[in-house]
Amino acid sequence: MRLALYQPDIPQNTGTILRLAACLGVAVDVIGPTGFDMTDRTLRRAGLDYLAHVEIVRHASFAGFDAARQVQASRLVLLTTHGAVPYTGFAFRSDDTLLLGRESAGVPEAVHSAADARLCIPLRPGLRSLNVAVAAAMVLGEALRQTGGFSAA
Repeated sequence: MRLALYQPDIPQNTGTILRLAACLGVAVDVIGPTGFDMTDRTLRRAGLDYLAHVEIVRHASFAGFDAARQVQASRLVLLTTHGAVPYTGFAFRSDDTLLLGRESAGVPEAVHSAADARLCIPLRPGLRSLNVAVAAAMVLGEALRQTGGFSAA
């Protein structure tokens, strides 16, 4: 299981997601360009002292990320407010890559088209979306539960 961040805008959200991934043993792909300086120093300043515990793979573009993902034969699962399938009704696989869009703009149509599945988190009518780090935690938790991916305590 992997998380992928498409051109993240907010370092604090990225730091929270990297900490989540470190704690749960999930690798993270960061697809650039990012909306902030993505150096280890910047991430540590955002409160992340977990960098040594998470595998981070940086990609200059979506095309580069997608080529690497296809070599690994990983299914691309996009989390989007435009998805029609609730994440709670989806059958995850242990080799899935869960993709989260930019906080400010989501992902472009070309990325939507490249996804193998587009999932949503059911929300109350009239409300738009959750924080990207909260969404990552909810869906990753369900995906790991389904696939037996939680570490034994």
